[in-house]
Amino acid sequence: MHSFAILEQARRHLSLTSYDYWLEHSLFSWQWWFLLTLSVVPWVIWWILTDRNRIYEIASYGMLIGCISSLLDLWGTNSLFWAYPHQLLWFLIPALIPVDLSVLPVEHMLIYQYFRTWKSFIVALLVAALIVAFVVEPLFVRFHLYVLYSWKFIYSVPLYMLKAIFARWVIERLKASSR
Repeated sequence: MHSFAILEQARRHLSLTSYDYWLEHSLFSWQWWFLLTLSVVPWVIWWILTDRNRIYEIASYGMLIGCISSLLDLWGTNSLFWAYPHQLLWFLIPALIPVDLSVLPVEHMLIYQYFRTWKSFIVALLVAALIVAFVVEPLFVRFHLYVLYSWKFIYSVPLYMLKAIFARWVIERLKASSR
């Protein structure tokens, strides 16, 4: 059998198996409700707290964070560094979309908004990265929302830092070029 046909057969099997698993183990479980909450509540908080005068700039930063987070998540799950036993929607496997496109962008947008100098921004990022890596991620593991294979919590810290620094650098370059 041609190698692409084998890949397609495996993908079809994965899709059907993922759907069955999601129906049986995730849909309407407490984890599912938690993921639904994580998809909505951060955006409500963001809407209340965001600086309306800078909304396009801040939202652009958040969208860039969401894209980078999603790509890193796909890289990590497809490389079998980690996995997520529960998903909000079965077809979004492997990424944890509520975190990638809600929690992390909102967290980073608030840091971006409130810490305007590079020094304060980096300090706030470091504190947030340490909290996420050493408090939030272990809680996600404990509650079976996140499974580590060859990944360690410490590896997350530089990724959280670098993606946010890169995104801020890009937004600042765009702002400078539009003047």
